[in-house]
Amino acid sequence: MPDLLVDVQEAIAVLTLNRPDKRNAMSDGLLAEIDAFFSAPPDGVRVAVIIGAGSHYCSGLDLSEHVARDAEGTLHHSRGWHAVMDKVQGSGLPVVSAMTGAVIGGGLELATSTHVRIAEPDCIFQLPEGRRGIFVGGGATVRVGRILGPDRMTEMMLTGRKYGTDDAVALGLAHYAVGPGEALPRAMEIAAQIAGNARLSNYMMIQGIARIADMSRQDGLFVESLATALSQTSPDAAEGLAAFLEKRSPRFR
Repeated sequence: MPDLLVDVQEAIAVLTLNRPDKRNAMSDGLLAEIDAFFSAPPDGVRVAVIIGAGSHYCSGLDLSEHVARDAEGTLHHSRGWHAVMDKVQGSGLPVVSAMTGAVIGGGLELATSTHVRIAEPDCIFQLPEGRRGIFVGGGATVRVGRILGPDRMTEMMLTGRKYGTDDAVALGLAHYAVGPGEALPRAMEIAAQIAGNARLSNYMMIQGIARIADMSRQDGLFVESLATALSQTSPDAAEGLAAFLEKRSPRFR
């Protein structure tokens, strides 16, 4: 069986991390399959939803497959993770995470590379690398650090603190808290709503906002104006305005 199951349902691709016996721990094979999907999404797919098979989203790096590497090899392995997580975040597809159980280590790095995160009550969010004598390597210092702030992330790693769903929503690690068994249905509902947006608007939101956050104030405002000029002069913008005036749902390309 593949480590990543892909089920295309009209404009939504449901990606299932398929290593339930390992709590969907991230292997090099699973990482490669995620990379392959986001490198060439199927035609017609406008949104992706990521879930974990069984009871867990992703419990992080599969330490049972750990390969001893020298410093250079470890550097390149980490950079490979960064490239895949960047692709998840920046491919142009909006990505929704439906999270259950473990969202730990590399699983949290994957989740925070997605754009909408939905958590069931049993979720556990943790960065336990410090307890294992290692350091995060899949992008947590940037993605998790920018959500929590460096001070709180440092404490989280030093202590191995576990956050539950309610705290995760309050801190921004998750956006929605739902009941047991409700993460995937809610994710599909949100994905369908996002799929109904204009593609260019979605693309600008994914590509623009994160980059603007890295820019100076004036550079960010200029890039915002460029994104506005492109989106507001598109055929979809004309359709969106017409639909509003005619009190109907828009029919975007």
